[in-house]
Amino acid sequence: MLLAIDIGNTQTVIGLFTSPSEGAGGLVEVGNRRDAGGSGSAAEADLVDHWRIATNAERTSDEHALVVQEFLGFHGFSFDDDVSGIAISSVVPRSTAAFREMTEKYFGFRPVVIEPGVKTGMPILTENPREVGADRIANAVAALDLFGGPAVVIDFGTATTYDALSAKGEYLGGVIAPGVEISLDALYTRAAALRRVELVEPRNIIGRTTVESIQAGAIFGFAGQVDGICRRLRAELGDVTVVATGGLAELIAPYTSSIERVEPWLTLHGLRLVYARNP
Repeated sequence: MLLAIDIGNTQTVIGLFTSPSEGAGGLVEVGNRRDAGGSGSAAEADLVDHWRIATNAERTSDEHALVVQEFLGFHGFSFDDDVSGIAISSVVPRSTAAFREMTEKYFGFRPVVIEPGVKTGMPILTENPREVGADRIANAVAALDLFGGPAVVIDFGTATTYDALSAKGEYLGGVIAPGVEISLDALYTRAAALRRVELVEPRNIIGRTTVESIQAGAIFGFAGQVDGICRRLRAELGDVTVVATGGLAELIAPYTSSIERVEPWLTLHGLRLVYARNP
C-alpha cells in the first residue's frame, strides 16, 4: 500500500492507497482521463482512508511515526507488512526532513519526495521551476491526468493558488492570493470590535448581524475573487476546465460560476502518480 503525505503550512493530509496491483483502479497514468462529468471524486479511487493533522515543524520523526502507526492501526495495518511506499509533497522543509527520516528509520526505504530531480512527467515553464510549490506540482499532475489540458487548478489552502496548465500538459504558472482563513485572521486581529465566526453560508447577502455580515463577506467575496481571476485566465488560455481542491473548496465552490469540479483529494492523487513514475 502507498502512503501519500501532503505537508502544508497549516495542515498535513495523509492518504492510504491500495498499491498498483490491488483494487479495481490501480494507479492511472496521464492519458487515461476519467469522465469530468461523473459523480463523486475521481481522485479518491483506491483511497482506503485519509487523515488530517496540524502541521508542526517541531515534531520529530519518532513522533510522526507514532501518529502514522496509530492511523494505520485503525484498519489493522502495520509498518512492516502493509506499507510498500511513501510519497511526500511539502512546503515546510523541517517537516520534510522529519518525514523523510521517519520513512527511512521505520519503513526501511526512501520516500519519493516531490523536489528537483524527481520525475513528474510535466514540463514546468516558469522562470524558476525550483520555486514552484510541491503541492502545486502534485495538483497539476493530478488535474492533467483526470481532466486533460488546458485547465486551472484552484487550491484553497493557507494561500489560495491558481495554477494554469496548457493544452499540451505544460505547467505555465499561476496566481497566489491570501487564503480565506489568513484574510479572516487579519480582519479579527486588526478590527477590535469583530470576533471569529463559524464559516458557513449566511441566510442572506445582506447580513442582519455582524456574524452574518462577516460570513457573507467571506463566502461571497472569495467566490467573486475566484470568478474574477478565472475570467482573466480564460481570456489567456481559452476554454479551460476549472477544478478546485483544498480544505475550503467545498464551501466556496457552490457560490462560484467558474468551478466545474471539486476534488478534495487531488493532491494525494498527484502524489501517487508521481510515485508510480519514480520506481
